[in-house]
Amino acid sequence: MAAILELEGVCAHYGRIQALRDVSLRVEEGEVVTIIGANGAGKSTTLMTICGIVRATAGEVRYAGESIRDKRPDQLPALGLCQVPEGRRIFPRLTVQENLDMGAFLRRDADEIEADLGMVFRLFPVLHERRKQHGGTLSGGEQQMLAIARALMGRPRMLLLDEPSLGLSPMISQHIFRIIRNVNEERGMTVLLVEQNANMALKLADRAYVMETGAVVMEDDAAALRENADIRKAYLGQ
Repeated sequence: MAAILELEGVCAHYGRIQALRDVSLRVEEGEVVTIIGANGAGKSTTLMTICGIVRATAGEVRYAGESIRDKRPDQLPALGLCQVPEGRRIFPRLTVQENLDMGAFLRRDADEIEADLGMVFRLFPVLHERRKQHGGTLSGGEQQMLAIARALMGRPRMLLLDEPSLGLSPMISQHIFRIIRNVNEERGMTVLLVEQNANMALKLADRAYVMETGAVVMEDDAAALRENADIRKAYLGQ
């Protein structure tokens, strides 16, 4: 498989504080890859650097074979790269339907947009029930579903997910992860997932990277990492 996303020797700073240290990783077309690690390890910063929210101070970020290091965040959805950020960040004053319409803002294929709207309503029936409700009145789990559905309406080639289970009940988290696997398997969508719940992430992913203090310290097949004694002790509570 060809790499759709590559980071090579990426460094990033918050002022004088170095947040990423020589980070290299790759995600191949059709994979689900996860980044796990403790709070402050640099997981979310890695996603924000990919998206240009945090600027790389060294190294290279390539998407579909082209450098995106100097791209603005708003330029990436048109390339097929969409992020669901930590904290959902839906439009709280817009209805569920209007949020979904915003996800398809760059598209002009009306028939396919309608088909994708039906698809996300099948994946998330509660959003269909609440499509006229303002986003800010939804529960936390429903807002997370809306954030993912909005991204799917852009029909991305690759989806970046930042802590999708944060603050959600185990039942809702499991539903979200089933949806992620569904869109990967049925639509061939590539996924890069940052997740604090390492157990769930490693069950979902094909491969995984482990980060500590801004650096990648381990990478392997997700199944192999689940059996690694150090990982089980440090991240799986076993």
